[in-house]
Amino acid sequence: MTAADRTTRTPASWRRIDRAAGGLALDIGLYAASAAFAAVTAISSTLPPHRAWGTVAAFGYLLAAVAVAGQLAARRRDAASSLAGLPGRWAVTGLAWAATTVLPLIQQGAQRAGGRTDRAQEEVVVVEHAGTRLAETGTPYLGHDAIAALPTDERLLGYTPYQPGMALFGLPRAVADGWWTDARLWFVVATALALALAVRALRPTDPTDPTGRAAAALRGVQAATVLPICALTLATGGDDLPVLALCLLALALAAVDRPGRAGLAVGLAGALKLFAWPVALVLIAWAATRRSSGRLAAGALGVPALALLPALLVDRDALVENVLRFPLGHGLVTSPAQSPFPGQLIATALPAGRVVAAALLVAVGVGIAVRLLRRPPRTAAATALICGYGLLAAILLMPSTRFGYLLYPAALLVWAPALARPEPGGLRPPTGRSRRTADAGPPAGRTPEE
Repeated sequence: MTAADRTTRTPASWRRIDRAAGGLALDIGLYAASAAFAAVTAISSTLPPHRAWGTVAAFGYLLAAVAVAGQLAARRRDAASSLAGLPGRWAVTGLAWAATTVLPLIQQGAQRAGGRTDRAQEEVVVVEHAGTRLAETGTPYLGHDAIAALPTDERLLGYTPYQPGMALFGLPRAVADGWWTDARLWFVVATALALALAVRALRPTDPTDPTGRAAAALRGVQAATVLPICALTLATGGDDLPVLALCLLALALAAVDRPGRAGLAVGLAGALKLFAWPVALVLIAWAATRRSSGRLAAGALGVPALALLPALLVDRDALVENVLRFPLGHGLVTSPAQSPFPGQLIATALPAGRVVAAALLVAVGVGIAVRLLRRPPRTAAATALICGYGLLAAILLMPSTRFGYLLYPAALLVWAPALARPEPGGLRPPTGRSRRTADAGPPAGRTPEE
């Protein structure tokens, strides 16, 4: 087993917590703590969509906690009870997601369609406007002069700091004005589809599932759906969740030796938002260890390039203004993403603080690049950990960032155990080209264990 493989071993303390009472102990803790978070949000948040979410979600999380309490009672009576098993836990997770994400989203969408203007965050409006512009002009972006011509208080909404693919979620709004055309609903559909494909890819072939991959996949799905930072984001804004779900799908496909499909999945994520691009680069480094970097890179880099091409041909300057100048702080208005993380505090409190924060961010990027070149990840689990810790460092050090961006590293890190090799000793039967390589024997000077 390589050193990279050893870094993916789950700490024993976490395994004990995760598996206590068959996983139900952590389930009830998650739902109870989430109910408290939602209740506090409903009472204290200064953002109307967040308060509306908390009012509904608190009861949803409480209902899920009560359901888990019932599962625990069933388990005490009969340790082999199907109610307390993995299918029952999946059912409660689905119930929790419906009650804490889908229900408040539909409620806010219906209220918004009825005239409430405080039932969606700004990014929802931005994506829907981008969809309308895409349908009318062929590009989702407004140019510098067009944004400058807007009233001062509307210029922020004139920017679309996403990749062109994100505008597709706004196309339904260009057709009709109703709750079902709310961009968040289509974020939910894309997220659910990507996660379902990821779970299907990771489905264990051994019915006994000795490595616990199915339970780990459930925990990863919980982190990407019912964890409050994800549920709140999807119900009120939501543009990050399809990106995250596609990244998780790409890692799942990598875990089952499907580099070409993994490249397409992360490429679709990269066509939506820049946050997926670091994941794509780490996946390419993983694929290089399997001599399949070309297949993965074709989708990971090709899909975003194809998405950018129409916008580049229609109005290159508008593309640069929205995708580069605005995120880098050179637009007509500044980004409202100002969560008090170290990078933002350094940028505002120290002389030449933005330069210092940028230098720290570059240093982290260089460090990760050196790590990838010297010791690229050889497993999908190691890839997920590098992506998770790397994005965590970047989010903390970026001068302009949001608390909600933490959903990326949180979900990636919890997803990693589900990607672990299912065979004892970290080995899996080779397939395709890797099988032919294995048949040829290990490289000279190395043992099969290396």
